Amino acid sequence: MSSAANLAQLLPTGTVLTYQTLAPSFTNHGKCTDTYTNQWLTAALVVILAALSLFFSFTDSVVGRDQKLYYGVATPEGFNVFNFSSEEEKERCDPAEFRRLRIRPLDFMHAIFTAVVFLAVAFSDVGLQNCFFPNAGKNSQELLKNLPLGMTFLSSFVFMILPTKRKGIGYNDTTPRQKAT
Repeated sequence: MSSAANLAQLLPTGTVLTYQTLAPSFTNHGKCTDTYTNQWLTAALVVILAALSLFFSFTDSVVGRDQKLYYGVATPEGFNVFNFSSEEEKERCDPAEFRRLRIRPLDFMHAIFTAVVFLAVAFSDVGLQNCFFPNAGKNSQELLKNLPLGMTFLSSFVFMILPTKRKGIGYNDTTPRQKAT
């Protein structure tokens, strides 16, 4: 049950909300066939938001010795913090703790499935379907209708079976799972 409750941290809610806000305008409500500008804008929107979904999968937060919450991104060498406000704060943190938060293979798998969820939601949008597949046949329409649902279900299943301890930016609960000591 706890892994099901943590799905909100793993799913690309911010990028999906951004897509759903911008897509009607970018796709011209599904009428992209007149000019290719809307198709290019929509494709760029999907690519950029999918890349952001990947990036946000590697973000995390940690509570420092001073009980402040620090946000950053995991790298192969360790954890790079975004919000150090001074060099003094940086010196108070333990570098060994940040090396422990480096990227792991599970993070790549979660990033890929997070991008799959975002792409599934994007491709289930009627405006995008009408924009890129205006003359889709019956079989193609069934695929466009059911494939996003199946991929989202598969991704959620993977998230529940293989949970991650990494939290993204914006999940600032006061009981974090890791403390820098």
